[in-house]
Amino acid sequence: MEKFEKITGVAAPMPLVNIDTDMIIPKQFLKTIKRTGLGVNLFYEMRYDMDGKEIPEFVLNQPAYRNAEILIAGENFGCGSSREHAPWALKDFGIRCVIAPSYADIFYNNCFKNGILPIALPQEQVEALMEDAGRGENARITVDLENQTVSASDGTAFSFEIDPHLKHCLLEGLDDIGQTLQKVAAIDSFETGYRARMPWM
Repeated sequence: MEKFEKITGVAAPMPLVNIDTDMIIPKQFLKTIKRTGLGVNLFYEMRYDMDGKEIPEFVLNQPAYRNAEILIAGENFGCGSSREHAPWALKDFGIRCVIAPSYADIFYNNCFKNGILPIALPQEQVEALMEDAGRGENARITVDLENQTVSASDGTAFSFEIDPHLKHCLLEGLDDIGQTLQKVAAIDSFETGYRARMPWM
């Protein structure tokens, strides 16, 4: 998994509350078990019309935000079903950080397993960053995981809280498999001893 340390990039403003996982990646795209190729279908029903053509007004279709790495949204982001395809689609599009007042628990934890940093900030701070992001690609926002800060384009910084273990995993690029592999020597030692003690098993 890619490490997350510090990014400075364009933030796309999506001032909507209760953005659910079906809005993030509709159910018809859940047939794959690959984590790649889903970015083109991110926010499909808001991004494309009935003929599959881009809707120019949608934020990620606007030239300033096509390469956004940060998404700023309203409260309860990622609610709905627990599909892991939602963070897969965000990451495949290029979104590495989501900033919102609150998240659905399962989506929040799935983000960390896929290299995305979900940051919860008070409503007024999210609104300030939303306004800053509305200025377009010249308003670049910096997210510093080590120091737990988000800085607007004018230098205004906001601090955020994060579980120390989840922070460690993102900084080191460790998903569940990566964490297990860190213990491979202990696992091998246990299995060798176990077979010696119980050869009939």
